[in-house]
Amino acid sequence: MSKLFVVGTPIGNLGDITFRAVETLRNVDYIAAEDTRHTLMLLNHFEIKKPLISCRAQNEKFAGEKIVSLLKEGNDIAYASDAGTPGISDPGAVLVDIVREAGFEVIPIPGPAAFATLVSVAGSGGKTLIFEGFLSPKPGKRRSRVKELLETGDAVIIYESPFRITKLLSDIADIEGERRIVVGREMTKLHEEITSGTAKELFDDYSSRQSIKGEFAVFISGVKNIKKSEESTDNI
Repeated sequence: MSKLFVVGTPIGNLGDITFRAVETLRNVDYIAAEDTRHTLMLLNHFEIKKPLISCRAQNEKFAGEKIVSLLKEGNDIAYASDAGTPGISDPGAVLVDIVREAGFEVIPIPGPAAFATLVSVAGSGGKTLIFEGFLSPKPGKRRSRVKELLETGDAVIIYESPFRITKLLSDIADIEGERRIVVGREMTKLHEEITSGTAKELFDDYSSRQSIKGEFAVFISGVKNIKKSEESTDNI
């Protein structure tokens, strides 16, 4: 029976693509993509030529129905979002539901993800990690959610744009200025930058910059394990 392959692709450095992902893209009959132009550049790099289907957030349900029709005709199909693993702050979840509901198997082809990339170099953050993705662009809602996340005491990953990164850092610094955070900018790309420090220190850093470019992931360290360790020490 035909299958849908959900393929993780590089978040920046094309060298991060897996052998299995390349093999899958070469062997399927069609490739669905969040942005066909973006995916075409990836395919051209690896000299892969396949018919492309647009499947973005705005047309995911319609595209999903088209993809199901192609699966019924016996075609294997791969799906790739612009960068990283589909379904993680990217389209893909709706498509997967539609395809699985139609009775077809969905196969994951693991690949890079910005949150996992940052966590791997962030250091200890506690046992639990909350992946929040993008927050609301509305100041009140964003600040309220940041406060809720900090109050959990768990480590948190947030994605942010260059237009609001300083505002996010300001919110964190105002609520809990000494909380340790790690900011990943343009990870795996030519101008990759990873900075760490307290929320106040990183807010001061970014607010002093004349221009800010790139995509951001922010790791907020957890404090539950630290508090438990301190409580255990106090009881000795």
